[in-house]
Amino acid sequence: MEVRIQEKKRAIDFDIKVAWLAISRMYNGKAAKHDITTNIGFVLLHIDEVNGTPATKIAPLMGMESRSLTRMLARLEERKLIYRQADPSDRRVVRIFLSPEGLQAKAITKEVVINFNKALYQQIPPEDLDTFFRVMDNIHKVINTYDHAGS
Repeated sequence: MEVRIQEKKRAIDFDIKVAWLAISRMYNGKAAKHDITTNIGFVLLHIDEVNGTPATKIAPLMGMESRSLTRMLARLEERKLIYRQADPSDRRVVRIFLSPEGLQAKAITKEVVINFNKALYQQIPPEDLDTFFRVMDNIHKVINTYDHAGS
């Protein structure tokens, strides 16, 4: 059965992109006050505060290419937000740790994200959020199927 997208229907990917750009602009505005960016904040959020995080685990968590993450980690290290340390049990693994400045930037980032999510949860009815999360899960499934289909 052929599925045709009617011109008058909204493009799902367009609305997702527009929403993300608006969220990113808002986050960047808040982050700029602390001399960081949205991307820096998201990297910091994915680093375990106690055990560090293997560098190879961060890129997939964020949906980034490892090359882009490597450059970003180098910038974060230059800014003294992170440091790298070999894993004591496996010297081939490099763990990323937060410096005291990185811990502070992560705390600020976490607060901004939590506050924005609280606002969303207060404004959007629970049943709408349940539907949203089900739809997003389905979109991820479609992306994986579509991406692996070679189209």
